[in-house]
Amino acid sequence: MGGADAAAPVRPLVPVLVGPTAVGKTAVALELARHAAVSIISADARQVYRGLDIGTAKPDLAVRARVPHYGIDLIDPGERYSAGRFASDAVGWLDEIQRAGRQPLVVGGTGFYVKALGDGLFREPPLDLATREALRSWTAELPLSRAAHWAARLDRGFAGGGRQRAARAIEVALLTGRPLSWWQRNARQNGAMRPWYIHLTLPRDALVRRITERVDGMLRAGFVAEVAGALGRGVPSHAPGLDGIGYREAGLMLEGSLPESELRDAIIRSTRRYAKRQETWFRNQLRGSGKGEAGIVWDLDATSAPDVLAARILERWNASSPPASPFPLPAS
Repeated sequence: MGGADAAAPVRPLVPVLVGPTAVGKTAVALELARHAAVSIISADARQVYRGLDIGTAKPDLAVRARVPHYGIDLIDPGERYSAGRFASDAVGWLDEIQRAGRQPLVVGGTGFYVKALGDGLFREPPLDLATREALRSWTAELPLSRAAHWAARLDRGFAGGGRQRAARAIEVALLTGRPLSWWQRNARQNGAMRPWYIHLTLPRDALVRRITERVDGMLRAGFVAEVAGALGRGVPSHAPGLDGIGYREAGLMLEGSLPESELRDAIIRSTRRYAKRQETWFRNQLRGSGKGEAGIVWDLDATSAPDVLAARILERWNASSPPASPFPLPAS
């Protein structure tokens, strides 16, 4: 036991900015990057898709030229990308960032991606590939509400989400005889890092204002044209990349199922519901894995300006000892 433990590498302590959509994670991260050689790992399940920029609030090319980003523009909208693949890819990103002498900073609102890095993934038992593909074909034809219904029936720990997440819960439960939440609790491997969670929060009315501002900005920036362009390139409306909030509503509008006059309010409603689910998830899931390795969690009111929040984060991190802070103190 002692020899194996002694040889095990020390997992790096990494700051992780989390919080609901529109809370201001990216702005705070970029302020942190002004004071340290930061490379950002995007833990956002929508930013992985190439060509879907406006609706996923990706940092623009100028920002990404100034601050290295990972986890963005990885696949086409018709492909699938899982938390497991993210965790596997992120191991390489963390190593690359650290070898370059930079500080990794994880930023994102996709809870399963964040937990996969911090807590690790479960060791999945062998699944019959033919049956798995048949189940995926079946769930792809279900309305999202029915897929979510079956996922919740088969797994009482199902926390909601898009079609891909529901399909995953269904296939694991049916093919292994145990729900996905059971496997995640009982067959988990160590994660690639030790997270220091900085959970950005806002009063509900302030978050709603920011969500509304973001949706209005998306529509002004040509969001509908972005969705129409993807459909015009042959991406199916039910593709994983177009199954997210905003893209789903815009697709319904373009196919005539949703009046154009109702699009804005429909996206705002869906985004508000999603933000509420995110907040519930972060409150319940970031306080430890049940294995004695609870991540450090700091709930930080994000009402202040991004530069003020970044300064508070730097001050708190640099005051912690041990371990020594990976962030250098800002130059005076």
